[in-house]
Amino acid sequence: MSKNLLEQLREITVVVADTGDIQAIEKFKPQDATTNPSLITAAAQMPNYREIVNQTLLQAKKDAGSQASQKEVATLAFDRLAVSFGLKILQIIPGRVSTEVDARLSYDTEGTVAKAHDLIAQYEAAGVSRDRVLIKIASTWEGIKAAEILEKEGIHCNLTLLFGIHQAIACAEAGVTLISPFVGRILDWYKKETGRDSYSPAEDPGVVSVTKIYNYYKKFGYQTQVMGASFRNVGEITELAGCDLLTISPALLAELNATTGELPRKLDPAKAAATDIEKIPMDKATFDKMHAADRMASEKLEEGIKGFTKALETLETLLAERLARLEGEATLSHATQDIFHIYDLDGDGFITREEWMGTDAVFDALDVNKDGKITPEEMGAGLGAVIQMVEVAN
Repeated sequence: MSKNLLEQLREITVVVADTGDIQAIEKFKPQDATTNPSLITAAAQMPNYREIVNQTLLQAKKDAGSQASQKEVATLAFDRLAVSFGLKILQIIPGRVSTEVDARLSYDTEGTVAKAHDLIAQYEAAGVSRDRVLIKIASTWEGIKAAEILEKEGIHCNLTLLFGIHQAIACAEAGVTLISPFVGRILDWYKKETGRDSYSPAEDPGVVSVTKIYNYYKKFGYQTQVMGASFRNVGEITELAGCDLLTISPALLAELNATTGELPRKLDPAKAAATDIEKIPMDKATFDKMHAADRMASEKLEEGIKGFTKALETLETLLAERLARLEGEATLSHATQDIFHIYDLDGDGFITREEWMGTDAVFDALDVNKDGKITPEEMGAGLGAVIQMVEVAN
C-alpha cells in the first residue's frame, strides 16, 4: 500500500502542527507545535478546554490582587494560558512548543527579553526544560537583537513574521534557532499587487522566497532552521518538501493525510550548496535599507504585528468578559459585536482575510461557508461557543 503525502513528508521534513487544539495534535502526531493568541482563542471556544481557561483566569485574579481590573487580570492570564496550553501540548508531542511574546513588544528589545524570561520561568517551574520551548518573536531588528541575547542564555527562539531575505540573514547571523517565513501571506500580497488570481506552486512567490532563504542558509552553513508557515494550499507544502520544518494547519494536515501519490524532494542541502549565491554582510544600516526597499516585507511585517496585537487584544477582551461571568458581574452579550468591529476595518459588514490578519486556521474555522469573508452571524456562531461554555460552567 502506497504512503500518503503526510507520511512521505515526515520522512524528509519535520512536521509541526499550527494549532492550539490538543485533539488535533493527538490525531496528527506532529513533532513540534505552535500556539499564539488567535489559536488559543479558537481552542478556548472548545468545551474540552473550559477548565484550563477557567482555572487559569481565577488563579490570575487571585495573584493579581483584589484591586486589579478585569482587563489587568486578563492580560496576566494570557501568558499563563499560553503556557498552560503549551504544557498540555508537550505531554503529547516529542519535540518543542513555540510560545509567543506579546506582539506589542515587537520594537522593544529589553521588554521582549524580560517577557521571554518570564515565560521560560513558568515552564521551568512546571518541570519543563527550556530546550523544549521556542520563544516566538516578530522579526523586527529589535526582536532579532532580543533573540540574539536570549540564544546566548540558552533560550531558543522562533522568529516569526519573516518575509524578506534581509530578515532571514539577520536572524542567522544572530544565531537564532528557527525562523518562520510566511508563505501564504507573501502570496496574498502578490495576488493583490498584480491582480493575478493564482500562481502555480513552483512560481508561488511565497514558495520562491522560502526556497531562496533555505538555499542561502545551506550554502553558507548557517545552523538556523527554516520552518515554512502560513500555507494557503497543499501545493505550497509539497513544493517545499525537504524544508527543515513546515508548520501546517489541521485542515491541510488532513488533506495531506488523505492524499496518495509520489512526493519528490524539492529542497536539498547538497543542491543548495552548489548554487551560485552572493553573501550579504548584515548590520542595522543594511537591514533598514533592504527593509525599506522591500515594500512587501515592510508592509506585511507591520500588518502582521498589528494583526497579532489585535488577536491578543481580542483574547484579552474575551478573557475579561469570561472572568466577569465567572464572578457573576456581567454578561457576554456584546462580545461578538465588539470583536467584529475590531476586525471590520472598512466597516462594510464583512471581515476579509486581509482585515483579519490573525491566524489562518482561526479565519478558516469562522468562515463557515468558505467565501473568504466572515459575517457577523459567522462570528457570532464561533464566539457563541464561549458563551455556552461559560453558562455550562456556572
